[in-house]
Amino acid sequence: MLQRKMAAPCGRMATRSLLHFLSLSRTARGVTGFRQFSITSLNRATSQTKSLTGKASSPWTLMAAVCLQRLPVVSAACSPTEQRFKEMMLQLELEKSLLSDHELRLLEDAETMSRKQADDYDSDEEDERGDQEIVLAQDLEDSWEQKLKSFQPARRLTADVDKDLTSVERCLADSLLLLAEQQVGGEKLWLLPQAQWTEGETLRQTAQKALASLPAAFKATFLGNAPCGVYKYKLPKAARTESSAGTKVFFFKAVLSDAGPPAAPNAPFLWVKKSELQHYLKPAYMMKVDRFLLDL
Repeated sequence: MLQRKMAAPCGRMATRSLLHFLSLSRTARGVTGFRQFSITSLNRATSQTKSLTGKASSPWTLMAAVCLQRLPVVSAACSPTEQRFKEMMLQLELEKSLLSDHELRLLEDAETMSRKQADDYDSDEEDERGDQEIVLAQDLEDSWEQKLKSFQPARRLTADVDKDLTSVERCLADSLLLLAEQQVGGEKLWLLPQAQWTEGETLRQTAQKALASLPAAFKATFLGNAPCGVYKYKLPKAARTESSAGTKVFFFKAVLSDAGPPAAPNAPFLWVKKSELQHYLKPAYMMKVDRFLLDL
């Protein structure tokens, strides 16, 4: 009886020890499996990171082009509707405006003359002015009219200059766009001035480099650091390779601030209006440029 009582606790202790050993074994296997999974994931992530950080060459050639505009120098001629509205506003301004200093002086001189003719003028008023020469308002108007007759305004339309597409002084009432003759493959095309991007510079710096490469000292103000458009074209299948699929051209807008000295007649660039672009640009290229080009 005593042996049975002593055997029962021993049996329970043995059973607990066995269950504890089995649980530790399962836990160890689970932890081992988890560690193996973590190491595998880490190796995979490391290999992916190496492949991403590796210097993989893009099959696209990056270029930047500058859309340089010369803004209008003189105001455009008014349309019939604009002319009628202008005349109406001038008439309203004339009716509601106050007299100017010159008009007040004209009235004062007229009153003085009428008083002199009516012998109601005090000569002491002239004595107060001393030896100063009396200049009437009408005398001023006569001198101004003489100066106006000798004034010759500059011509708004210069037919000889308008025919010279290399002159920045043509079509003063219109906005002009700069085109440059560039070698693309085996042919020469009229494009916006462009240059190939090199590592270590921004695309805007590439566009500035393209403008500086022209044989003329153009000074421009760039409108932002982000491109305003992009044009992408692929190489012909015969010339296409895995490392060279085509070219992406990013456009940057700029406004001309100084044209520098006049260009030579045979200079490799043109100043054209928006309506003239279709004569020089390819249709696909023209469609991309027309999206961000404003006819100011």
